[in-house]
Amino acid sequence: MTELTIRRNVERDLAPLARLLHEPEALTLVNPNAKQPFDPAEWQEKWLGEMDDESFYLVDDDGTEVGFFALRVGIGPEVRHLTYVFVAEEMRGGTGHLMASWIEQAARDLGALTITLKCETDNAPAMRIYEAAGYEVLSEKGGMATMRRDLD
Repeated sequence: MTELTIRRNVERDLAPLARLLHEPEALTLVNPNAKQPFDPAEWQEKWLGEMDDESFYLVDDDGTEVGFFALRVGIGPEVRHLTYVFVAEEMRGGTGHLMASWIEQAARDLGALTITLKCETDNAPAMRIYEAAGYEVLSEKGGMATMRRDLD
């Protein structure tokens, strides 16, 4: 199996994300409100433009980006809201649990005490991963679950 690591996107480089989300279905899955095709300027200004937004790439052992997630400041600096999670199709099937632990560590490194997220309730694989990682469903509305995990 390929060795995977995460890399903080310190340079705010969106070229790897553009490559990951070049298929319309992938972009829609990650952000149904984004323009097609992927527009780095739109993402820089609108979707990842807050000063406190932090993004991370999932990188394989060849140095190729194969996934992405972002953590936005939530209701306060001690809360991070998980947004825009994506794993390349060829890396799915077992990567989700690793990704959940990396997200947790990244949030801790940013000083978070809590992680929140929204997940489509019909996305059973993602719901299972989040629930197994200790997230609790706070509410469900319009096909979306709002979830929370307090970090130890």
